[in-house]
Amino acid sequence: MLQTLIELQRLKNIDRTGWTLRGLAPRTESVAAHSFGVAVTAMMLIDELAAQGIETNRERVLRMALLHDWAEARIGDMPRTATHYFGAGHRRRAETAAFADIVGQVPAAEALYRELFLEYEQRTSLEARLVKAADVIDLLVEVLALEGAGARGLDEFWDVAREGDFQLEGAANEIVNDLLKALLNARPLDPR
Repeated sequence: MLQTLIELQRLKNIDRTGWTLRGLAPRTESVAAHSFGVAVTAMMLIDELAAQGIETNRERVLRMALLHDWAEARIGDMPRTATHYFGAGHRRRAETAAFADIVGQVPAAEALYRELFLEYEQRTSLEARLVKAADVIDLLVEVLALEGAGARGLDEFWDVAREGDFQLEGAANEIVNDLLKALLNARPLDPR
């Protein structure tokens, strides 16, 4: 367990490359900071669903949110543009292999961690789709904060708020869409 904890500690120092590629300063946001934001967002989403009488497996949601980017401790934070050059299949295989190597050091929970990772990657459950929505919402909250602090050139990130399809239904879809609309409405009128 100790080796895995030490390895995952690296996520605190791995910058999110999307910000670096757009000229923002190093340490704008780490992978670990993003994972924290995803977990908080996911927690709030499932709490809102519970308030509307829709139960989810809260433990699975929070575990998925915490481990969804662990592979980046080995392969770094590949920007979306990398998929264009490497291909989605190669990227997915690399992330899956890196994740498997990391959790292979934790035999007591390896099977559970792999199951959660694959569930998230394949979006086979409401819980996984909520975590993916939380992943995007946290990204957009960060974009909003960066633009509020003066960053420019981040317009492309907002496309997912307008076009994202998380394969959610009913109240879950409504909650996520309302939050995305609120983010868009909170954005300054002229972010340039």
